[in-house]
Amino acid sequence: MDNFIFSINVTLPIFLVMALGWGLKQIGMLDDNFVKVANKFNFNVTLPFLLFRDISSVDIKAVFDLQYVLFCALASSACFWLIWGGTKLFLKDKYMAGAFVQASFRSSAAVMGLAFIQNLYGQSAMGPLMIIGAVPLYNIYSVIVLTFEGQQEKDVDRAGKIREACVNILKNPIIITIFLGLAVSLCGLRFPTIVDKTVGNIAQMATPLALVTLGAGFEGRKALAKIKPTLAASFIKLVLQPALLVPLAAAMGFTGEKMIGILIMLASPTTPSCYIMAKNMKNDGTLTASIVVATTLLASFTLTAWIFVLKTVGWIS
Repeated sequence: MDNFIFSINVTLPIFLVMALGWGLKQIGMLDDNFVKVANKFNFNVTLPFLLFRDISSVDIKAVFDLQYVLFCALASSACFWLIWGGTKLFLKDKYMAGAFVQASFRSSAAVMGLAFIQNLYGQSAMGPLMIIGAVPLYNIYSVIVLTFEGQQEKDVDRAGKIREACVNILKNPIIITIFLGLAVSLCGLRFPTIVDKTVGNIAQMATPLALVTLGAGFEGRKALAKIKPTLAASFIKLVLQPALLVPLAAAMGFTGEKMIGILIMLASPTTPSCYIMAKNMKNDGTLTASIVVATTLLASFTLTAWIFVLKTVGWIS
């Protein structure tokens, strides 16, 4: 019961903020232009600041674990390529493909992941290490699949798509700030208090603004028409990935904070930034929003079950 209450306390407030955004849109306080501008602001400003703050504030050299980082990177890679391959075979509506793949493999590692780890273990270095291993690849792979499957790419040759994907990766603000944060941490740089507080204030806007925007952009009737791919993606995200890879992580000796980091990487809800990227890169924003909402609702139950299982078998304490 304690684990269920803990999970509810993490996931339900996130869902309620999305519901607030939807409600404000219905009464006319927010409109489509707000959603468009806020998505762009989130993608280019607040989310990069959030990741920069989280990574640059940790002494990476002191806590670095190569095996752990490599596992996070390889697990994320395996999930992405297998899901994309499966989508090519089984998903009939090709317009949904990019959104489905991104939302199925990409977790809310930076937002919900750190919250879970800190609630269980206090301030932890394993969260930022997991972010270093997984989040750059989340963004790189998302750029690749959204570029190749995006609506605007139907008449572009393969060489053009590869070139555009490389350009999009190089100019992706989230990827850039992750590596900037890593460089700052490795160099041991410390900023004046005024800079730290400014970065912190901007970073704090990322999650609530992303959730309000996602709720405001959520199209309920259109989402209901896509309930089957939504449920399929939710099953992959919350159940199938951890079922396949958590036992492998245990076999490699990962326990405690490291195991929780891996669980969050594999089984936490789809990150709201998926919606931002899907909309900005001309992919199916409706399906993406539907998957984010569904995984956020269901995660309070599935994550509770996973935590119970991991505690029962002694992989976390």
